Amino acid sequence: MARFYDLASLAKPLVTAPLALAFLDLDADRRWALGFHDREAPLTARQLLSHRSGLPPWRPFTGEALAAQLRRPLPDHPLLRPATPGLATYSDLNYRLLAELLEQETGVPFARLGEASGLRPTPWPEAPVEVPDGPDAEAWRLATDLPLPPRDPHLPHDANARAGMRGHAGFGATASDMGTALARWVAAGWPARMAVDTAAGEDGASWGLGLQVAFAGPGRFGQLLSNLPLDLGVHVIEDPSTGLPPIAPGPDPGPGVPSGWWFHLGYTGPALFYRPSDQACLALLVHRRGPQGELLPVEALRARRWQVLRSWVEALA
Repeated sequence: MARFYDLASLAKPLVTAPLALAFLDLDADRRWALGFHDREAPLTARQLLSHRSGLPPWRPFTGEALAAQLRRPLPDHPLLRPATPGLATYSDLNYRLLAELLEQETGVPFARLGEASGLRPTPWPEAPVEVPDGPDAEAWRLATDLPLPPRDPHLPHDANARAGMRGHAGFGATASDMGTALARWVAAGWPARMAVDTAAGEDGASWGLGLQVAFAGPGRFGQLLSNLPLDLGVHVIEDPSTGLPPIAPGPDPGPGVPSGWWFHLGYTGPALFYRPSDQACLALLVHRRGPQGELLPVEALRARRWQVLRSWVEALA
């Protein structure tokens, strides 16, 4: 049986961003439509796509309006912190709001809209590899007294997505599904429209309208990808291993120069890379479970991605 993957945040560039580009006026002020009556600056779909809305990284999806949630002070936690002033701050909330706008604009439930991607919305008939709760579950308990949404093998691992938060997660795929969806995504021109209009972000990041620049500095994915030939096409690279990967080279503090590739990462392990110059597209289908069933920390997950990508690149050399 084909292995099934929870794509987590890859839903942002593969599902939500194309829908926003198709249906929304990117520069219309949406403050009132989204309930941000006290916000002084405009709030646009372009800001939401590029993570420069000024929203914090995360809030639990409890059904309460986001604007009301943001008025309350919360304990310190990396996911609950404020956005960095003047810099794009990666936030699930941006895509939560895009999903709200899309439903308002079309009158169609977000999951039904998302089926056009070729990916499968939850609940899934197959269960992906389960990973333990992560920092989102810890932040949930700090941010609300409501219980953490119960686990279900056919729902996403992300606590917000289990609770029904649309726009940022909740889609899955087999390797075959992913290959078909990526070919359609590239042919429709969506990633080419996302890989533009960069905004400076935290930690040297640079964001477009749903994808992030892959830099070519030592120890960065762009360094590996820059060795790939042109006219590469679309590829899905699957690695279902659970062992601990070798340590990956640490990235230099400075990002270096842009590699010509753009990317996005998923919390559960998968990764997506795109090169505008020849429309090359790669997807890594890996997962975040360790050999004892533990949740791999971020650096171990980066090492797994690095190992899989390096092996594939070297095989082409």
